[in-house]
Amino acid sequence: MGRIAYFISPHGFGHAARSCAVMDALLRRWPSMRFDLFTEVPRWFFSESLPRCFTYHRLASDVGLVQVSALIENLDATVERLDSSPFHDFAVIESLGKRMRQLCCDLVISDISPLGLMVADHLDLPSVLVENFTWDWIYANYPGAPSRLFHHGRAMAVAFARADLRIQAMPVCNSVAGGVTVPPVARAPHTTRSEVRRRLEVPADDPLVLLSMGGAGWDYRQLGELEHQDRAWIVVPGGGRTARRRGRLLVLPFHGGFYHPDLVAASDIVVGKLGYSTVAEAFHASAAFAYLARPNFPESPVLERFVNQHMKAMEIDEAAFRSGNWLARIEPLLETHRPVSEKANGADVAANAIVDLLSR
Repeated sequence: MGRIAYFISPHGFGHAARSCAVMDALLRRWPSMRFDLFTEVPRWFFSESLPRCFTYHRLASDVGLVQVSALIENLDATVERLDSSPFHDFAVIESLGKRMRQLCCDLVISDISPLGLMVADHLDLPSVLVENFTWDWIYANYPGAPSRLFHHGRAMAVAFARADLRIQAMPVCNSVAGGVTVPPVARAPHTTRSEVRRRLEVPADDPLVLLSMGGAGWDYRQLGELEHQDRAWIVVPGGGRTARRRGRLLVLPFHGGFYHPDLVAASDIVVGKLGYSTVAEAFHASAAFAYLARPNFPESPVLERFVNQHMKAMEIDEAAFRSGNWLARIEPLLETHRPVSEKANGADVAANAIVDLLSR
């Protein structure tokens, strides 16, 4: 086994985080494996998670949904981008096929780019789809979606159905026959909780809150309201271009020297957007979760049911979040005991299924 081509949706950082977890699990089983990453997610994101085992190919591998903010999508702009997507262009598929032949790729994994699966089909290479939803399901269930979006979704459904192995990561939005269901997939921490807190200069027993709105970006204007409180330490990765400390508020850039799963594991509560990788990493860290639901995004109710059933969780509304008043509202979570439990990581189950496919 030599190389795997991995096509990763740039819709936020969640698909990339899940992909890194799967690649890390594969490397533990096959240390000589190399990955060719086709995505627009920044290279640094993968460098933080993985050793020098990959080659980065910047590519518009997926459209997904065009984001206005971390909580709002623009459907008309999405349709415009899908109309010109390389997913439809045979010349693009053929060109990518030639490049992958030159790279001697043996397998294609997609999370959740239909383009990757189309290239695999063109080359007659085995393919794997890793998902907890696919775009055809999102488009079909998005309220008020234009008919053109449904059209693109139906075309994508054909591509998704061509995968030789379909891995569905809990919480799954739409279970399909023949899919391999695995526990939540999350990147593992690299550093101990105590060491991360030491580096942050946060006392070991003080409450620590991680504020994270994912990779879509957010205007953290409300941070000034949190500088003078003394109830908890608050860490905000992606809250600014440079690191700064004001009282118990710690603001970090996205690429700021702290691995995000380490920050999750060091925290007592995660506050942020209800997104897959945030849910999965908080779940495995046994952190409480105060979340902002995404009103129209079809995945949101599925994730909400999961966190309320399996985690200490509560919803906070966007108005409270924007005003900075959310800290008082999550007081019940600050008072709860943090459980310590080992949970099976779906990345390991997924890696075993992929190795089995390659061994046939």
